[in-house]
Amino acid sequence: MTAPRNPFGAFNFTVALGDGSPVGGFSDVSGLGNEVKYSEYRNGDDLENHVRKIANTNSTDDVTLKRGIIADRSLFVWLDETRRGNHAPRTVTITLLDEARTGVCSWVLTNAQPKKWVGPTLGAKGGGEVAMEELHLVAEKIDFKSPP
Repeated sequence: MTAPRNPFGAFNFTVALGDGSPVGGFSDVSGLGNEVKYSEYRNGDDLENHVRKIANTNSTDDVTLKRGIIADRSLFVWLDETRRGNHAPRTVTITLLDEARTGVCSWVLTNAQPKKWVGPTLGAKGGGEVAMEELHLVAEKIDFKSPP
């Protein structure tokens, strides 16, 4: 079997918050990123006058999930529990799907916690826009996984 040559579309994905079952209806996921920080070091007896770059800590970018508001209040409830001191970090899995809706790769956020919830912009002008909510997450680690 040959690997597909065309890139996968960014519009076909699922998001699972915690227990592994997908939470439906997200229209956007952004912020999937990781940064490695480096220290500069040079021995006093190095023959060349340059510094070495030594990898040390790394950090995961904040991830933003956006969806249209539905009757499910679980995103806001998770944030509300966190701000009341009931911290409940979760494993969040974002899975990219191919045209046949088969998972082709996943990003796994370890110990993800809600940082910020943003509600909809409401207006009475009748523009027909969908009421949207956002959940901003922090995570300790992000891993990239390919299917077996």
